[in-house]
Amino acid sequence: MWLGFVVLEKPTPHLGAFVFIILVDLHPMTVETRPDILRRKYRIRNDLPRCLLCEFVCTTILLFGGTSVVAQAILGGGKFNEFISITLGWGLSLIFAVQLGQRISGSHLNPAVSLFLFSFGQLSPIRFLLYSLVQIAGGFFGAMLTFIMYYDAIEDFDKGTRYVSGPLRTANIFATYPAPYLSTIGGLVDQIFGTMMLCIFVGLITDRRNRIPAWAQPSLIGVCLILIGMAWGMNSGYAINPARDFGPRLFTLIAGYGWKVISYRSYKWFWIPIVGPLIGGVMGAWLYQFLIGIHIPSDIDDLEEEMRRIQEDKTHQAVVIQDTDTPQSSVHKGHSMDSRML
Repeated sequence: MWLGFVVLEKPTPHLGAFVFIILVDLHPMTVETRPDILRRKYRIRNDLPRCLLCEFVCTTILLFGGTSVVAQAILGGGKFNEFISITLGWGLSLIFAVQLGQRISGSHLNPAVSLFLFSFGQLSPIRFLLYSLVQIAGGFFGAMLTFIMYYDAIEDFDKGTRYVSGPLRTANIFATYPAPYLSTIGGLVDQIFGTMMLCIFVGLITDRRNRIPAWAQPSLIGVCLILIGMAWGMNSGYAINPARDFGPRLFTLIAGYGWKVISYRSYKWFWIPIVGPLIGGVMGAWLYQFLIGIHIPSDIDDLEEEMRRIQEDKTHQAVVIQDTDTPQSSVHKGHSMDSRML
């Protein structure tokens, strides 16, 4: 749609009036695009369902990207991805997954993160439980997408028999399994410490007093995961996320790998990437607050300190004035008494 304006210039002795026609395109202001129509009609306005959908989708993206990187490393026989590539791939996957849902739910993507926010009073009990369930479901579906994507390659690699251990194992594409030397206690410590470091970093990055812009936070969180993978990934693959491990493990249970994905090491492993991160996440978040977070100066702290100083000054001045007035009152009273006596 075009809107026209006619502008008449003042005539001159030699020339007649000039006529200018200005055309303004109103089309962008009046026509809705199809995404605009979808948003107007179908946008979820209730915050809880909107956040649950976001957590599910973002966790699915995280697991689809991360497990696909592992699949290329294992099924390609080391020709495509080395360990450094796996850590980079998981980090990049986390960057985009966090960015995807940052403006909706905050992109927890991890029951350990949701638990420490619950311990802070920032998340209700029902929301924590629902977030954890949809995150695990997202892990399940992300692993399923990788399985579909690389089904033919898996078939070619293991000749149609799904192995949890041994040279033809492919279960470790989806869930984590410990190194042969790792004990049960060592595995628990590994998951507690790894998740503790993750949540210390998350606390650092998301603390408003550190003034890290929101647009930079997803990338920094992804870099943190890369560091954790490079530094502490050797023992058991740095699950540090119950949804990242238990969701895909449930998928492998029904995808032909059998009950061994649960009973591995006589039931002494499957629960470790669940319990360890939940403990470590709360520990890391509160350690950050006690050791660093509460000591960071902020504008609000400075303002409160200034108001407190002003109030103390006023109180001190009032006391000084009162102390100054008291002797004068006694003198006046003494003169009055002398006058009455006279």
